[in-house]
Amino acid sequence: MKRMVLGLLLAVAGPRCHAAVYYITVAGLGGEPDYEQRFTANAKDLDKIYRGSAAGHVVTLAGDDATRVKLMDALNDVARNAKPEDDLVLILIGHGSFDGEEYKFNLVGPDLSGTELAAVLDKIPAKRQLVVNTTSASGGSVIALQHPGRAVITATKTGTEKNATVFARYWLQAMQDPAADTDKSGSISAMEAFVYADRKTADFYSSQKRLATEHPVFEDTGKGEAVRTIPQGSREGALLSTFTVLRLDGGNAAIANDPAHQALLAKKEELERKIDQLKYEKAAMEPGEYKQALTAALLELAKVQQEMEK
Repeated sequence: MKRMVLGLLLAVAGPRCHAAVYYITVAGLGGEPDYEQRFTANAKDLDKIYRGSAAGHVVTLAGDDATRVKLMDALNDVARNAKPEDDLVLILIGHGSFDGEEYKFNLVGPDLSGTELAAVLDKIPAKRQLVVNTTSASGGSVIALQHPGRAVITATKTGTEKNATVFARYWLQAMQDPAADTDKSGSISAMEAFVYADRKTADFYSSQKRLATEHPVFEDTGKGEAVRTIPQGSREGALLSTFTVLRLDGGNAAIANDPAHQALLAKKEELERKIDQLKYEKAAMEPGEYKQALTAALLELAKVQQEMEK
């Protein structure tokens, strides 16, 4: 009897063990040098992390490659090759817009609407999909993107929260910080990453004594409104809690537990907060003073980024 039970468990677990994960990360149009640098750096860091995952197929689009055509090509390629048992993780970094009806992701050249993105995602056979939309106004994309088997996380609760966001920074940090693995399973679930990034985002605004202009939310049942916490008796969060976004093994574990890397992470966060504070105080500063301070901070941030990429 015990052998039969064990056999059944292995049969159920087996397909997931051999499933592949398709990671697509897009750093959209920055519009300003500091945003371009930040978006591209976040995408490159995620690319490096994902390539440390043995089961991963990784595509990262940034700079001139962050176009509507190349993103659609990448998604269509997954549609041709993915199997139902595979997972898809799509990360959108950058700026977004919402006109009250349609969300659009800002790209080099023509933008991509939430409706257009949903249409190609619907063609992908992978039954488990995760879309993490970290852009401004990203809350406006939830209705278009929600679908059974697809978890949607957005940096803002509505399309009217239009300021630049910091959520992407902390989603990335969740992939690099062992503390994000709260159940000590050796992997980070989408729910663990969301809770980590949501808390760090709130801490950011609190530490700068600023009114929060973004409120991350999620929806993973394929219908209904997005939420920030799991309502009692709700099925919300079930998919996110079982969706592994990263396994902390091999190279990823070594990097995550490296004290030198953690020190660089802390320095990077400090500089990013400094840059955000400068932009917030820009109106009260002399133009020359602001430009000099921003340039110095960006140069220092670039040096830290280079150290992290070694």
